[in-house]
Amino acid sequence: MIDRLVHHHRILGIDPGTLYMGWAIIDSEGQKVSLVNFDVLDVHKLEGQYARLQQEFFFLQQLIDEYKPTELAIETQFVDKNPQTMIKIVHAQGVAIAAALSRDLPINEYSPMKIKMAITGNGHSTKQQVAAMLQRFLHIPDERMPRKLDATDALAISYCHFLQLGLPVTGESSAKDWTTFAKRKGLTDKQLTGPNAQLMAALATVKKAKK
Repeated sequence: MIDRLVHHHRILGIDPGTLYMGWAIIDSEGQKVSLVNFDVLDVHKLEGQYARLQQEFFFLQQLIDEYKPTELAIETQFVDKNPQTMIKIVHAQGVAIAAALSRDLPINEYSPMKIKMAITGNGHSTKQQVAAMLQRFLHIPDERMPRKLDATDALAISYCHFLQLGLPVTGESSAKDWTTFAKRKGLTDKQLTGPNAQLMAALATVKKAKK
């Protein structure tokens, strides 16, 4: 469980992959959140699955040592029609978890649908829609947005975990997901007919909260 007496959190988000691993780090102070850094580890040129996993393990240990996050958030429960792909992703997840455990880092797991719901309010949002929402939430300039969406996927994972600490756009710590947030704001299902409508409603609320 998260210690709610600790107001500062540095969250490391990991999007595990066998060829590309997205990572992101955000800081939170109470209801305020800021981007520290995010990028993608490219291991696709290494020969052999285990060489790639080893590189990811050592890289994550170095990342943790450098940025000193207080907790790890990682995407799990990945489902794919190809069993071999699922096995490889699970291996990458295990390596990331092992690296965190080697540094005594608390681990928080989120499903892909949970992450999308937390960011956009729609569990079937595209990666591009998630990235666009995060860019606006964190005021990321266009030139800093990465080319590979693995990085913004990792950022979504870390931001999803931040939302579990208290939804920032409401100031009410008990609102931990889009559904609770929408009900409190009087946004009905009819008003939120798709990811674009949900995106615009959320952005409007964020702008209003900042005034």
